[in-house]
Amino acid sequence: MQKRSTNVILTTVTGSALAAMLVAGVAVASGDDAPQNTPANSPAAGGEAAPKAQGEKRKGESHKDAKKNRKKNEKKALLSGKTTASYFWDDGSGINGDTGAPAGGKPMQKGLFASPSWPLHTKVKVSYNGRSVEGFIGDRGPGKPSHRGIMLDLDTYTFRYLLDGKKPESKYHTGGSAGHLKGLKYEVLEWGKGAGKKGQPRPFGSG
Repeated sequence: MQKRSTNVILTTVTGSALAAMLVAGVAVASGDDAPQNTPANSPAAGGEAAPKAQGEKRKGESHKDAKKNRKKNEKKALLSGKTTASYFWDDGSGINGDTGAPAGGKPMQKGLFASPSWPLHTKVKVSYNGRSVEGFIGDRGPGKPSHRGIMLDLDTYTFRYLLDGKKPESKYHTGGSAGHLKGLKYEVLEWGKGAGKKGQPRPFGSG
């Protein structure tokens, strides 16, 4: 009776051990061969990759692209300086003594400036009070004032915008109290192919 009890106990222990080994074996096999749970939107599941957090970019991409875009958009000034600017609107209407169309052959418009000496169609950026406008030399002027250091005539819209960010009262009058912008910064971005001379601005008719 004692021997049989011992055998039963051994058989029970051995059977339990074998069962445990079988369970362990199944678990190991499952870990090696069974597919893992994969989110539906992950690349491994054949779906699209989960979107990155807002603002997250690939390493080095943002700086490289930003630098490239800056170089592409920025135009290096060929000549820069400061002067006093006046304003005009010459459309050949005869108002304020203006009797002819702009010398550059293009109609009077926003961004059309007059220089006493620079080549016509020269691209120029003007800045004042933290505001900037890019335009082109499309006419000659100012005349006598250029001999007093007033080396740029700006269209009425540009002049008023640089002054206080507002629009002029009309094409011919800015509506502001200032008649000149002293200390206006200019930057020549590209020399035009029209008549005129490159370099520092010269008074009208000085050759």
